[in-house]
Amino acid sequence: MTIEDQPFFFHAKHYRATNPDLEQLSDEELLRHFYERGIDEGRAGHRYSFRDKLIALAQQHDEILEIGPFFAPCLEGPQVTYFDVLGKQDLIRRALELGYDTDRIPEIDYVSPTGDLSIIDRRFPALLSSHCIEHQPDLIAHLQKTYALLEPGGCYYLMIPDKRFCYDHFLGESNLAEVLEAHEQGRKRHTLTSVIEHRALKAHNDSYRHWDGDHGELRWEEVAQLTKEAIREYREAGDSYIDVHAWQFTPLSFSGILRGLRALDLLPFEDWEIYNTFRNSMEFTAILRKAG
Repeated sequence: MTIEDQPFFFHAKHYRATNPDLEQLSDEELLRHFYERGIDEGRAGHRYSFRDKLIALAQQHDEILEIGPFFAPCLEGPQVTYFDVLGKQDLIRRALELGYDTDRIPEIDYVSPTGDLSIIDRRFPALLSSHCIEHQPDLIAHLQKTYALLEPGGCYYLMIPDKRFCYDHFLGESNLAEVLEAHEQGRKRHTLTSVIEHRALKAHNDSYRHWDGDHGELRWEEVAQLTKEAIREYREAGDSYIDVHAWQFTPLSFSGILRGLRALDLLPFEDWEIYNTFRNSMEFTAILRKAG
């Protein structure tokens, strides 16, 4: 990757203010430092790398749809509409099973057990999802449906796990060919591969340890048992939703997939911004934009 590619949004004023050791550098020198060293060091190139800053930006819209809030919605208030695969009472039951707090689970305005966004009968100036896009069996269909839900000039705000720094660490990055195959198949449920990977091939989920190079290790006796359980879960689920990741992204690979889909006329979004993962975080952020 060269500086000229510039796949990430960068703001020199932010970079200088948050890195006192670099305050004497020019804007051009800061940009070069960011691409040559800063990204690998986990230095945020823009304030919207931080989820609280991105959420605050999204919260300014008069109306917004949050996709997949589960037990911890990012947005709250009368301007927020919610979509999920389960209604509130079912989300409460699932949260209790997983040991999560249930106090903030909202009423869900639109429910689709298969995650079908086309059931929503209106448009919004903005959408937001946190750790949701990687769960979509057909990524292209998700991007096309979210685009259709936006008013002209609308934005889709995303927080996406970086597979290098979460429990997806041992899995390979998803690529354009895999995304295209899922769309060609019209995939509506997760593959057995995804279920096995998510259940049996996990790393730990401590982003601080991952950034320090401590990824743990797979214990193959455990992997074998977990794989058997994953196969059983897949077979018993039938067409029911299984809550696993379909895709593993890094900021750079996600940018490449978007560029590839755009070149193939399969991505309707006309513009996007991707922000790099900062140190000790397990996620990166993005904004997809619909032309006005």
